[in-house]
Amino acid sequence: MVLEPVLQLRAETGAQELRSNRSPEARLEEALGLAAAINLEIIHSGVVRVNNPKPATLFGDGKVSELAGIVASEDLDLVVIDHPLTPVQQRNLERRLKVKVIDRTGLILEIFGDRARTKEGRLQVDLAHLTWQKSRLVRSWTHLERQRGGAGFMGGPGETQIESDRRQIQDRIIALQKQLEGVRRTRNLHRKKRKKIPQPVVALVGYTNAGKSTLFNRLTNSDVFAKNLLFATLDPTLRKVVLPHGREIILSDTVGFISDLPTHLVAAFRATLEEVLEADLILHVRDISHADTEAQALDVKKTLEDLGVDAQTGAPVVEVWNKIDCLDPAYREKLLADAGPDGPIALSALTGEGIDQLSSRIDAFMAQHDDILTVRIPVAEGALLAKLYQLAEVLERTDDEEFVTAEVRVSDKQRGPFRETYSTYLQG
Repeated sequence: MVLEPVLQLRAETGAQELRSNRSPEARLEEALGLAAAINLEIIHSGVVRVNNPKPATLFGDGKVSELAGIVASEDLDLVVIDHPLTPVQQRNLERRLKVKVIDRTGLILEIFGDRARTKEGRLQVDLAHLTWQKSRLVRSWTHLERQRGGAGFMGGPGETQIESDRRQIQDRIIALQKQLEGVRRTRNLHRKKRKKIPQPVVALVGYTNAGKSTLFNRLTNSDVFAKNLLFATLDPTLRKVVLPHGREIILSDTVGFISDLPTHLVAAFRATLEEVLEADLILHVRDISHADTEAQALDVKKTLEDLGVDAQTGAPVVEVWNKIDCLDPAYREKLLADAGPDGPIALSALTGEGIDQLSSRIDAFMAQHDDILTVRIPVAEGALLAKLYQLAEVLERTDDEEFVTAEVRVSDKQRGPFRETYSTYLQG
């Protein structure tokens, strides 16, 4: 059973204001998509209006009794509440409904646990799960009574089992954080190596299921897992792409965002999402055919701001309107007209329509700060000729008996090292 609670709005509750960007029916549809992402069979679902949220159970007694009847009659195994539950609310609902109860965070964690494939992905999921679980140690069974501490017969009461469990979880969290710090260091080393070569980095970001991985596959001719599922891709992937004029870039596919993404999940996946912070250009992929595309775009912008990417300090962000093949023809024509030459790029990653315009836009963006220079290098300077291809893109080359004359494009990133190396060989 999947339930979408609609709480009475209170101005001081920012989270509720954020959720009000969407209709309850749209939020329920997303929750059903999350449940379907881990192959749960949905027997019952619905929107539940809550005028007076109860601290003990969220819902009123009458509604809880009604839900317990549905659970019993339908022989359900799991109830998903698409709303944050306190540990006490979760425990009390499980007692009353006599089945496992999870909230939105728990469901997202289950999906992440199912999707993570790499060692890094599993570390991040484990850290997020333990951080969440640490606050859930609200139990009342006999094994939580105090254990006897100290030595001999006169030992004190010792610590409770709940304290022991919490300490063990904290120890595990610290160990995972150390391992992830190692991952972060490794990523930083890889980034430093990439900075030594002229390829700029373009990162794909967007709401989950916006079509990032399909677009990634289209641009790179790869076969990264892409499916009509929420959170189909968790682990970051980087591939080299050759643009129309021969320029090479590195394209990065990242985990999708979602509304009300728990802060500790963002923190756990920070090592992955740091690829976005280091990007030269960010492509914000939107499912323009979705009814809530504007609200989804706001959620992505908020998550980017939480990561430290904003208009002043972060890389430029270009909107990519994906899935135009799903639009009504008249609306689609209007959308293409509104986009304009410098606005969002409308395309279909599935059919390939608009991909050339995207490649050209990326190429033009990367070229705007480039220098076109001519160098004349003696043929005997083999090492300098080899390094030329590392620091610049060779557009044209002419060889004679004594000299190699080359017209090269030097990126903004490589301008300093290039001029330092070839200042005596520059022409004009």
